[in-house]
Amino acid sequence: METSMEALRRKEIVNLKDGSKLGYADDAVLDVETARVLRLVVKGRARCFGLLGRQPDLLIPWEDIQVIGEDTILINMADCPKEAIPKRFKWLDFWNNL
Repeated sequence: METSMEALRRKEIVNLKDGSKLGYADDAVLDVETARVLRLVVKGRARCFGLLGRQPDLLIPWEDIQVIGEDTILINMADCPKEAIPKRFKWLDFWNNL
């Protein structure tokens, strides 16, 4: 199976351990000697609209990726940091249920 980085950026990453949505792959780390993908990178969320910097990036090892589907990438990552999980705003639930 072949895919491009552009196609990977459109797939949402979901952790199978707790069902959390982690975002989208922003980048990939490659080993140039062996031409292999080592990990996917999800950029950290901006703090205070980016004025206070960003949270640390989430690095997902290639070994933790279980399935790359049509719409999602399923990972099995036990030690996923809690700050990497995007917070949902309660008022968004109101608008989404209309």
